[in-house]
Amino acid sequence: MTRTRWPALFAVAGLLGALSASPPARAGDGTTQEVPVAAPAESSPDFDKELLTVEQQVDALKERVFRSKATLQLLKEIVIEGSSSGARATIWHVNKLSPAFRMESVQYLLDGQSKFSKADPGGSLDQSREFKIHDGAVPPGNHNLSVDLKIRPTGGGVFTYAKDYEINVRSNFAFAAELGKACTVRAVVSDRGGAVESFEERAKVDFDVKCERITDAK
Repeated sequence: MTRTRWPALFAVAGLLGALSASPPARAGDGTTQEVPVAAPAESSPDFDKELLTVEQQVDALKERVFRSKATLQLLKEIVIEGSSSGARATIWHVNKLSPAFRMESVQYLLDGQSKFSKADPGGSLDQSREFKIHDGAVPPGNHNLSVDLKIRPTGGGVFTYAKDYEINVRSNFAFAAELGKACTVRAVVSDRGGAVESFEERAKVDFDVKCERITDAK
């Protein structure tokens, strides 16, 4: 009984030694798998082009912001820090129409912005023969004054038929307001007169401008 047990023990010991010498089994199919490492992505030409476009847009936006700040600074100097650092403009409406005409509407625009607008067919615009349209600071440089009038003949005397006419008068005037100067512009509305002129051509607007240093104008 003892002799037959020793060979079995040696066989078991040999099997355990073989198992301890072999590497541990891995999950799955027992083979070793290496995890691939992704290589750094290279930038494509399209991505570089888009990035350059974004940089150009940012630079353009910075330039616009810079110009806006410069404009705001100029307005601050004109309005807050004193009129002597900017320019000023004063506009007068002067009505020298004869009693043969009645002014029914008046509109003044300075650089495209409405400064005065009134319509009254009843004739109240003829009661004030001269009044101020605008008086304030303006940016130094060139400016444009537009005048739009509607005038109607009163039809007095033998020209009673003329009261049915409506005369539209439009006139533009350009002037330059220099830095540190005040400009006074007078828009004089009058009629030419004369029997040879038609009613549509008789009304006119003449402009007179005078600019002087702001310190002298005060």
